[in-house]
Amino acid sequence: MILYGYFRSSAAYRARIALNLKGLACEQRFVHLRRGDQRGADYLKLNPQGFVPMLVVGDRRITQSLAIIEYLDEKHPAPPLLPVAPEDRAWVRSIALAIACDIHPLDNTRVLKYLAKDLQLDEPRRDEWYRHWVVEGFDAIEAQLSEHGSGRFCHGDAPTLADICLVPQVANAIRFHVDLAPYPRIRAINDACLALEPFAAARPERQPDFE
Repeated sequence: MILYGYFRSSAAYRARIALNLKGLACEQRFVHLRRGDQRGADYLKLNPQGFVPMLVVGDRRITQSLAIIEYLDEKHPAPPLLPVAPEDRAWVRSIALAIACDIHPLDNTRVLKYLAKDLQLDEPRRDEWYRHWVVEGFDAIEAQLSEHGSGRFCHGDAPTLADICLVPQVANAIRFHVDLAPYPRIRAINDACLALEPFAAARPERQPDFE
């Protein structure tokens, strides 16, 4: 398997965590998003969306981090990344999607570049935009997690798809100086995850392309 990614991409971070939890070896290839490598002709031939991550398995190319993670979970079922009960699986997916669909798309690199170049927003206003959407999302997720139970992770005492999405989003929130004091449950889950080597090894600062 080959994983195309970028150290700072939270979506690629998710894929790295999943691979590590599954104990799967994977060659990494790097697409420098800030330099615009994702828009180069060679990469667009592989992935017309120009996003990372992309997982190559044999002659198949799988894009979108959640699709990659669910593929890995179906292909390599142990340890499972989704609970057994359908209601629990749906709940875990709802937390993951709240991050991957509602927070992340508003704050990713291409949106921030559009705000800077096309709308000519200065850096303080772009950072304010970023924090606004994280806070709005985390307010709801904190309430959901607090109501769901007191396990070490988002669902019980084993990491799931929800944790895989939460940890990279917390890392980005810290990078943009979001005040995490109002989110004790999110902070506790993040700490529990990062105490595990599969999460710690996936951190941006531990990647070969880290700058």
